[in-house]
Amino acid sequence: MVAHVSTVAYLGLEARAVEVQVQLAPGLPAFAVVGLADKAVAESRERVRAALTAIGLALPPKRITVNLSPADLPKEGSHYDLPIALGLLGAMGVIDAETLASYVVVGELGLDGRVSGTPGVLLAALHASERGLGLVCPASQGPEAAWAGSIEVVGAPGLLALLNHFKGTAPLPAPLPGAVESGHDGPDLRQVKGQETAKRALEIAAAGGHNMIMAGPPGAGKSLMAACLPGILPDLTPSEALEVSMVASVAGLLQDGRLIRRRPYRAPHHSASMAALVGGGLKVRPGEVSLAHLGVLFLDELPEFQRAVLDSLRQPLETGKVSVARANAHVTFPARVQLVAAMNPCRCGHLGDPALACARAPRCAADYQSKLSGPLLDRIDLHVEVGAVTAADLVLPPPAEGSVQVAARVAAARDVQTARYAGEGVRTNAEADGALLDRVATPDEAGRQLLAKAAEAMRLSARGYHRVLRVARTIADLGGHDGISRVHVAEALSYRRRTPTN
Repeated sequence: MVAHVSTVAYLGLEARAVEVQVQLAPGLPAFAVVGLADKAVAESRERVRAALTAIGLALPPKRITVNLSPADLPKEGSHYDLPIALGLLGAMGVIDAETLASYVVVGELGLDGRVSGTPGVLLAALHASERGLGLVCPASQGPEAAWAGSIEVVGAPGLLALLNHFKGTAPLPAPLPGAVESGHDGPDLRQVKGQETAKRALEIAAAGGHNMIMAGPPGAGKSLMAACLPGILPDLTPSEALEVSMVASVAGLLQDGRLIRRRPYRAPHHSASMAALVGGGLKVRPGEVSLAHLGVLFLDELPEFQRAVLDSLRQPLETGKVSVARANAHVTFPARVQLVAAMNPCRCGHLGDPALACARAPRCAADYQSKLSGPLLDRIDLHVEVGAVTAADLVLPPPAEGSVQVAARVAAARDVQTARYAGEGVRTNAEADGALLDRVATPDEAGRQLLAKAAEAMRLSARGYHRVLRVARTIADLGGHDGISRVHVAEALSYRRRTPTN
């Protein structure tokens, strides 16, 4: 007899259908798992054997063959434990085969029969919903799966409880969708003393989704302002929340089934590898740039990152996605992030202060900043010089305007962009390109003349030229202006200056 159980294999943010086929045949007792399974799947044999023993069942003295079909699709992860166990129980006649055919099954088994959580349950639930099936998953992830919509979700705390549910002796309660994240627990802009120019640039970056780099001496407040950015960004829309939650689910970071509504904020250390930043590894996983999808990726001490690691961000910043190529798979993760970076002007950090600068100034600044490639800097819209904070600034009372007031202006500008780009597949000014950018961001005659002269004098690339237009469009939106004038272009150009080296 052959029993069939549906489960999934994850390929990026795509859940591929996998059929677990279990056959009991005469012959010497054996337990084989075939179908291009990795080490974790091969070890399912021992976990399944122990879990069945824990609930008072033993494997039949037959030749057991488990085939994971299609056989040419790589299978990774421990979520195949539960479908293999249910397939065995179906082949043994303990569970009705028709009952098993109504569900997609995922879950890891403990040696005592408990069902543990695994990454990707939200993707499995959406896959089951598309196929008109129910989902069997760990009880701890039932609230996560319940977000998939009107599908039957069976949250199993253990293998014995699941058997009793299928037999109708002790039905398991249907899980409810998990809570939605709310509020922001980060710092407030009222904590930033002085730095009015940098705070204005931060507001523009938030309003239009622009990339930004801040350069200044240690202790100037660069990291603090970056940490304030999530507090002035609008919450994710329902569709955006689903996108972000899917990435978190695949990475195993979705806590208690809570759908993510706050924009992600990721701040990896400068020792991060290329695989950690953009994704990959032996078992392909999303990197920091994907975990920050539709949120903020903050890179502090930017020149301290390896140059190859930084340059690996160039394509994601342009396309909004990461493609990880392997010999046996090609995996794509979303990566539409807002890059915010901070750096010192040189290694000692005090280039502009003769009393504190090292003896190698200004040569040390050129050497330090040479780690940053021109193409990467060209993809950053706002270049801001952050001055040192003086004692006079620190004794001043907190500014009257904080994150709440700035967030209101940012939300109003984002609402304008949402209406403008409805049906265009674009969310913010930072994503506008081509004919669409020409239509929405063409300045008036005075603005065109200024931009033309500045582009020649500053030797702007085509990318740099278009990024100035995008920033000018955002500045006009913050001011409530339909058109782009010379003053908007002038302010946008002021942020296009490269980080100073002297």
